[in-house]
Amino acid sequence: AFKEALAFKESQGDYFTVNTFGYLGKYQFGKETLKMIGIHNPDYFLNTPELQEKAFIANAKRNKWILRKDISRFAGKRISGVEVTESGILAAAHLGGQGNVKKFFRNGSEFKDGFGTSILTYMEKFSGYKLDLN
Repeated sequence: AFKEALAFKESQGDYFTVNTFGYLGKYQFGKETLKMIGIHNPDYFLNTPELQEKAFIANAKRNKWILRKDISRFAGKRISGVEVTESGILAAAHLGGQGNVKKFFRNGSEFKDGFGTSILTYMEKFSGYKLDLN
């Protein structure tokens, strides 16, 4: 349910879409993020749904590992009235990158994407999902 809810928020679940900022596919990946997980052909990525699904899992696992201490420290707490959960943290990392999530937890720096969606908004919207990252 987590993957599909995030995909719907990002692209209405459309594998073949590119938004006005150039983010690609069902989960709206940036080209730099794709490079970090070993994908160097954005056109092939956009036209290969199976690769998009694998990329989502790889990126979520990478974010979970990088944010493991923050997940341990903050999951179950409330920040600005929002219950922090692992799924909310991983959704926020998908939105703004794990570095911006770390900044948020360290000093309250509130990253917003080009559409004005904040890390805290994603944490709230995607709070409490069961994660299956296989």
